[in-house]
Amino acid sequence: MTRNPLVGELPFPEAARRELSREQLRRNLRSATHTIRDKRARMVAEVPDWEELRVAGSAIKADVLARLPELLTRFETAATAAGARVHWARDAAEACAIVTRLVRETGTDEVVKVKSMATQEIGLNEALEAAGITALETDLAELIVQLADDTPSHILVPAIHYNRSEIRDIFRERMAGTDPDLTDDPRALAEAARRYLRERFLSAKVAVSGANFAVADTGTLVVLESEGNGRMCLTLPETLISVVGIEKLVPTFADLEVFLQLLPRSSTGERMNPYTSMWTGVTPGDGPQDVHIVLVDNGRTATLADEVGRQALHCIRCSACLNVCPVYERVGGHAYGSVYPGPIGAVLTPQLTGVAANRSLPFASTLCGACFDVCPVRIDIPQVLVHLRQQAVDERRGHPSAERTAMRAATWIMSAGRRYTRVLRIARRATRPLAALLRRRTVRRLPWPLSAWTAERDAPLPAGESFRDWWARSREGS
Repeated sequence: MTRNPLVGELPFPEAARRELSREQLRRNLRSATHTIRDKRARMVAEVPDWEELRVAGSAIKADVLARLPELLTRFETAATAAGARVHWARDAAEACAIVTRLVRETGTDEVVKVKSMATQEIGLNEALEAAGITALETDLAELIVQLADDTPSHILVPAIHYNRSEIRDIFRERMAGTDPDLTDDPRALAEAARRYLRERFLSAKVAVSGANFAVADTGTLVVLESEGNGRMCLTLPETLISVVGIEKLVPTFADLEVFLQLLPRSSTGERMNPYTSMWTGVTPGDGPQDVHIVLVDNGRTATLADEVGRQALHCIRCSACLNVCPVYERVGGHAYGSVYPGPIGAVLTPQLTGVAANRSLPFASTLCGACFDVCPVRIDIPQVLVHLRQQAVDERRGHPSAERTAMRAATWIMSAGRRYTRVLRIARRATRPLAALLRRRTVRRLPWPLSAWTAERDAPLPAGESFRDWWARSREGS
């Protein structure tokens, strides 16, 4: 069992975790991603200079990376002059330690959070929980995922893998004060979440946010969101702690204009986000009076050193690449095993945490190039994928593994036609009773070490009849 601190002592059995069928997951993904993708296409078509905007966004990001030390210093100076306190974190552990210390200094044991990929990346919620501090996600989809003790499966719509009845059940069991007769009507679900969150907003002393952009010239942070929960977190608490990746900088407000056109259209398919919040340090008598900014490296400097791979740091977290990816649409975000799912995760995660720890991710792609076509900052994801694949191969040379042994065995079997046919026939006969028992030709769970495969995907059983056997039988019948 796992225990969620948001709901007191009410345990949530592992067996009751959401376990959608593969088909339902695919239906959810196809429906949501196609809707967002089509909406994005309509909004982009309205902009006559869209390609010029993409080129400009890419150029600004390249300039930022080329002058990163200078711009970071400029940002720190401007933010400090405006009343904020800037902290530097080399890695996830240091960033979590800084935030934990800052929260403890306020004397509170609960914080409200704005949706933030950076805080997910560093594992902040888990670090705060270990320190006895409850971190409450206030984005509706993030709240659903958190209450279910689950992880997000999409950058933009983290709870895309749930349906309404499952969300209703999660709210009934996990969200304190929820009406036991709550229905799965979207308005009723949204109202239940609103009432639950409103109490937390009004009582919270500390909020934690990320930032979509940070303006070097002025020390300004920018958050774009769709629900207004972020605005509540950014204005009501006494203390605001923002965790920001060092690549989030833009040099000037004029540069920000480009991204405020690119991001909404690429992300939610809107001309502008419903809520765009900007804040610069402390304004006496208005908003948080104790403002902290934690600038996080966590592998970004190492990524910057790679001339090919560094373009992944251009990413503005729009999720457009997820919505066009034929692989993501079939497997969903959880199959990637990383905070950043989809094509961008396949190039960003291995660089931030090491190729050795994520060798399979660069191979989770068809290299169709659709992700590059829609990327608002023109990240050539296929190029980086091929680059990282070579690194993965180089890293594995001379290191025997179960996978390499299996591939060598498969090579030996397939190198001779008769041998291959014989092995397949033996495998068919051996698995026939299992297929009959399961009434399908896939296995969803296998014991260790094969569980490493079935943890993320089904294992197929050999076909009941090979094409050659079928062909021979059909010719005999004719």
